[in-house]
Amino acid sequence: MMRKIILLGSTGSIGTQTLDVVRNNPDELEVIGLAANTRVEEVEKQVREFKPKYVCMFSEDAAKDLKTRLKDLDINVFCGMEGLLEIVSVPEADTVLTAVVGMIGIQPTIRAIESGKDIALANKETLVCAGHIIMPLAASKGVKILPVDSEHSAIFQSLNGEPRDKVEKILLTASGGPFRGKARKELENMTAADALKHPNWDMGPKVTIDSSSLVNKGLEVMEARWLFDVSLDNIQVVVHPQSIVHSAVQFVDGAVIAQLGVPDMKLPIQYALFYPDRRPMSEKRLDLFELGTLSFEKPDIDTFRGLKLAFDAAYAGGSMPTVFNAANEMAVKAFLKGNIRYLEIYDMIERAMQHHSIVNNPDVAAILAAEKETYEYLGR
Repeated sequence: MMRKIILLGSTGSIGTQTLDVVRNNPDELEVIGLAANTRVEEVEKQVREFKPKYVCMFSEDAAKDLKTRLKDLDINVFCGMEGLLEIVSVPEADTVLTAVVGMIGIQPTIRAIESGKDIALANKETLVCAGHIIMPLAASKGVKILPVDSEHSAIFQSLNGEPRDKVEKILLTASGGPFRGKARKELENMTAADALKHPNWDMGPKVTIDSSSLVNKGLEVMEARWLFDVSLDNIQVVVHPQSIVHSAVQFVDGAVIAQLGVPDMKLPIQYALFYPDRRPMSEKRLDLFELGTLSFEKPDIDTFRGLKLAFDAAYAGGSMPTVFNAANEMAVKAFLKGNIRYLEIYDMIERAMQHHSIVNNPDVAAILAAEKETYEYLGR
């Protein structure tokens, strides 16, 4: 059966790898729509190769430029948030892969679920900030939420066929990033260039910085809580420098089931798009002889405070995870521009969380208001 996809975030790391998966499965995957922010030239190439019926540029100027470039084609060009909401609603598609970065992903995901689309989810903020809205809505509409993150895909695969009430613990692995093992003093003078040298994964700048600070792992803890309906007390982060065990599940009888593989996002992307089927892939295989050993460590949450602050935000609940996320987004932007030092990322997050008055069970308007309030507070 042909799977018909809308891809949000087509020019990012996950988006371009998703299109690689489509290239390798042309008879079974069809791109119905593409959405991106500003990279017009790249989107034009994608449109001419994959021939979608719809395309959306978040930037209005980019949408106008793209429309001019594509005037020889019969294609609908949308723009802005309205355009995203429109493209995820088109009747021809059955799956929306959301790979945009940031809270921009929340509203289109909700609209896609309301339109009866399955969600291949690579946008962390959707569940971090609105998991209490997304998961019940998906259940009521009978649509699947299929994780694309390598860790959540690993947990999803490890749970396959197992009763959910027999789960004792989720073991969420972390590479430790480029600064693993460094002391707080050593982190004081780390630059953006240092933080962007991830040892195992090729990711966008925001996610790579988040990986170095363990904020990314904190966001994944919050996601896992909603995706797999487990208590925060039952999620344990394990530093695993080789990034071979992508995550694991421990059951009530003590058995641990894990998913292993080389660090390559194409596998979880393809698994989400073809679930429950598995399709052949020509990517590199895991060679255990070549690997030799796997090692595991406790995370240093005193030095890498992103994880501790994330747990604090998750336990506080309500609108606090949104504040954690928004403050981190703002801090990472400032760090990448060279406006703050590395350890100030944690200080900005902590300051915003201490300032915030929690809104319990926030709707989308309250989530977006908490984001805006955080930006305004930190921007003073």
